Amino acid sequence: MAWTLLLLAALLEIAWAIGLKLTNGFTRFWPSVWTVLAMVLSMALLSSSARTLPIGTAYAVWTGIGAAGTAVLGVYLFGEAASPARLSGIALIIAGVALLRSAG
Repeated sequence: MAWTLLLLAALLEIAWAIGLKLTNGFTRFWPSVWTVLAMVLSMALLSSSARTLPIGTAYAVWTGIGAAGTAVLGVYLFGEAASPARLSGIALIIAGVALLRSAG
């Protein structure tokens, strides 16, 4: 159950990171509301998962999934660069998350 909560927390981290772009500096009301809500829920789920999982593992997995997912969506949604170096970095983050998951 802790891993499921952590995955949901990480997906919400991606949502709020993308939401930051959509809020336009928190000047757009509804995107700002959804972004703050995603932040709060993401932290609550991370906190719940950390009751069972080691905090170092939980935080690293949460951050890794969030960073990789946000980078991929940045390319897809906002036309950010998809250079080989950038894609390799994303792949390394995903590999690190997978290794942490298998170890913990």
